[in-house]
Amino acid sequence: MALVKFPTRNVNTDSVNPFVNNVFDSLFTDSFISDRLVTRVPAVNIVETDAAFELELAAPGLKKEDFTINVDKNLITIAAEKKTISENGDKSYSKREFNYNSFSRSFTLPDVVNYNNIDANYVDGVLLVKIGKKEDAIVTKRSIEVM
Repeated sequence: MALVKFPTRNVNTDSVNPFVNNVFDSLFTDSFISDRLVTRVPAVNIVETDAAFELELAAPGLKKEDFTINVDKNLITIAAEKKTISENGDKSYSKREFNYNSFSRSFTLPDVVNYNNIDANYVDGVLLVKIGKKEDAIVTKRSIEVM
């Protein structure tokens, strides 16, 4: 098998019609299109400790009033909606990327969860949801002596 290197751009292509090439290059490499193709769901870390599960959800730029957390049977749903008010005022934007609409993430809870012991806290752009375990599910650690 032979490897053949193809040129990325022909030298004479720009001389024919440079405007067309510049438009297509800027259109397909613009971050506006690539940003729309990326999903807008925040990343989540799930940590299990001896007494609880902790969900850390990265959602900067929101307020704690923007979040809704619902528990339905064994499903917890974390959603946020930020309403952007467009004011035309005296600003004329050539590109505007401040538009984070909404997201929703759902997680299945195991049987060991204590549904009365769920707390949420939003600090520095990270939503921390702490889900406690039932008392009988918490394993106590002890040292066993071999005889």
